[in-house]
Amino acid sequence: MKKRSTYLAIAAILFSVGISCTNAQQEKKVTLKDAFEGKFYIGTAMNAWQITGRDTAAVQVIKDQFSAIVAENCMKSGEIQRNEDEFDFSLADQFVEFGEKNDKFITGHCLIWHSQAPRWFFTDSEGNDVSREVMIERMKKHIYTVVGRYKGRIKGWDVVNEAIMEDGSFRNSKFYRIVGEDFIKLAFQFAHEADPDAELYYNDYNEWFPGKRDAIVQLVRDLKADGIRIDGIGMQGHIGMDGPSLDEYEAAIVAYANEGMKVMVTELDMSILPSAHRNVGADIGTNFEYQQKLNPYTEGVPEEKMEEWNNRMLDFFRLFLKHSDAVSRVTLWGVSDGTSWKNNFPVRGRTDYPLLFDRKYQPKSIVNKLIEEAKK
Repeated sequence: MKKRSTYLAIAAILFSVGISCTNAQQEKKVTLKDAFEGKFYIGTAMNAWQITGRDTAAVQVIKDQFSAIVAENCMKSGEIQRNEDEFDFSLADQFVEFGEKNDKFITGHCLIWHSQAPRWFFTDSEGNDVSREVMIERMKKHIYTVVGRYKGRIKGWDVVNEAIMEDGSFRNSKFYRIVGEDFIKLAFQFAHEADPDAELYYNDYNEWFPGKRDAIVQLVRDLKADGIRIDGIGMQGHIGMDGPSLDEYEAAIVAYANEGMKVMVTELDMSILPSAHRNVGADIGTNFEYQQKLNPYTEGVPEEKMEEWNNRMLDFFRLFLKHSDAVSRVTLWGVSDGTSWKNNFPVRGRTDYPLLFDRKYQPKSIVNKLIEEAKK
């Protein structure tokens, strides 16, 4: 009888330990997309190697951790229509199919952007700028073809990207010079006609600058007054350790939300490196000469500096959670540090650490901190 009691006691202990281990395993399996469910989509940008499945480690992270995806490059006009009337949807199709198969919220990025547009888009056979009428027709055909192909499949589009400067003036792009400021209105009109059910967004960087913020608010009001659909503002979110401040960023979120806009953080990364210039933003035409002092962490980041980065990233997510009634999506611009564009912008050849997963695709300590914060 005593032996039987001992066996029962041992069995009870083992059972209890098993339950504890199971609970611990279940706790470890909580992911970013689980934690932020019901608050906002948590997303990432996908590059070509990930879309085609060659970067298997990244693909697994995307499947497990993120609820939304956007294409880093393959849906930009220069990639899809390199030559007039020659559309290449091979990679874009794979991207959309991946999103559908894995139940992700899919955003199309982007329809009209002065950068990474094909050269022929703005010129005639002799290299001169096309007329306003030709430019508008080319815009319409491109938007109709791309949006129409994914009608009902892509849920939201970055219709116009980076059309406003920090002082609130219009960027002097080819679209602006040839068509005038109406090019924005026309782009949104064409996108809505191509897919009446898709959400339509304006997307920009340094979107927290007061001049740019106020101009975007006015843009929203003007589009609405003309009966043009616009659903949200994409705040790219390329931030650094020295700016913007949380107050500056919050003021922009509130300003856009007050106009009835969904607010999305669309390209979030946070460089840990010294700034080459505070007001660089995300203008890919900006480059600075390499200097060793601008690349101090080639062998890793000191613990205290990484903790500073963690705390700042956590503060931003606390801000997003505070405004989760307005913030509908937070998308990281890439999966891991090793594939981030920030290693080469605005200074080529640097070693940066701007994302949530390290160069071996392992979650940094910030990931658990974000999960815990979201669960509160």
